[in-house]
Amino acid sequence: MAQDTAPQALPTPPSAPARALLPLILPALVVGVGSSLLFLLVSSSAERFQHVLWNNLPDALGIGRYSVLWMLVMLTATGITVGLVVWKVPGHAGPDPATLGLEAVALPPVVLPGLLLVTALMLAGGPSLGPENPIIAVNVGLALWLGRLAAPRLPGSLWPALADAATLGALFGTPVAAALVISEALAGKPLKGALWDNLFGPLIAAAAGAMTTDLLARPTLDLGLPALGRTRWPDLLAALLIAPAAALLGMAAVRAFPYVHGVFRRLGHPMVALPVGGFVLGLLGALGGRLTLFKGLDQVAELAKDPDAWSAGQFAVMTAVKLAALTVAAACGFRGGRIFPSVFIGSAFGLCAHALVPAVQPSVGVVAGVLGMLLAITRQGWVSLFTAAVLVASPSVIVLLSIASLPAWLLVTGRPRMQLRADGTALR
Repeated sequence: MAQDTAPQALPTPPSAPARALLPLILPALVVGVGSSLLFLLVSSSAERFQHVLWNNLPDALGIGRYSVLWMLVMLTATGITVGLVVWKVPGHAGPDPATLGLEAVALPPVVLPGLLLVTALMLAGGPSLGPENPIIAVNVGLALWLGRLAAPRLPGSLWPALADAATLGALFGTPVAAALVISEALAGKPLKGALWDNLFGPLIAAAAGAMTTDLLARPTLDLGLPALGRTRWPDLLAALLIAPAAALLGMAAVRAFPYVHGVFRRLGHPMVALPVGGFVLGLLGALGGRLTLFKGLDQVAELAKDPDAWSAGQFAVMTAVKLAALTVAAACGFRGGRIFPSVFIGSAFGLCAHALVPAVQPSVGVVAGVLGMLLAITRQGWVSLFTAAVLVASPSVIVLLSIASLPAWLLVTGRPRMQLRADGTALR
């Protein structure tokens, strides 16, 4: 008897009834708004402190705001103050940041105050890191701790998922990024129910976080670059060349990361490693200029205002210096994320391509450079594609980036990430 060899369809997980999802709405809204408010509080406090450190204080002392001397003093002082917190404050500001990524990690409550403090100090002091990783960790820790106290009947795994999504929504000003990241994280895992059942609570939290940020701060990642019209053949060729080239450059930093981390790890004490790291960052800032300091979003907006104001050589120097600064800052012990500095690096790289070949549109160069750099540094495909796409207000850029991501992904997949195991070896 002939056997039926037709492929069998995988069973579709049953959808959850509405009554199972309704209890998630209120916790998701509370976590979403709370996560956004904490992010905005830390960001605004850091911005005000940054203004004092880099404007008021040097003016009062009669020193140039971004002189070589002031860069060395401020970055070294930031390393000293962060080192003191890591050394003396209970919880030591959490584990080695080189071992952490965007994934939600529930830290004990005793760690969270110190982690918040070093994040604000880092953002104000000038190291090339963003707020995303530590803010996610703090929001996850708070949500889990307070959620278990307020609603012990809800599953403990719910709170980290809500806080992770809420913080991503607050950071990017849209819940789309959170939905993409969670969908990527769920890929290959057994799901309890349909995909949208699993996304229901986190998506509400992300939307609440994004809406709160949008109402209070009105953030935007749009750089104001010229919008793309119909995709041209030169645009496609440029994107296919720039994205893999940026990915290769990013992979060079990823390869160097364990060795740079090993150098600072051998220094042993945070009161040695962080001040030394801060001094090195000061030297890099003196080489690359003031635009290579801080997390990079305000600085990349300044680049985008007039892409022709800098030469290809200047863009190349800023690209190399910012990439080195990101590697050193992440390796020496500063708490921070790598997405926003990578946006600056990729943008400078793309604008360098435009300066070398004027036929390359600035918008194409920027989005392709950011895409390739983020793929190499974060290994998060959806985050890389989404972040690059929102930099330019043009629907056609999605198709261009989707095609350019393919050769770039082939270069980075299966290779080490800019994240280490506890023993200092690179994750893949």
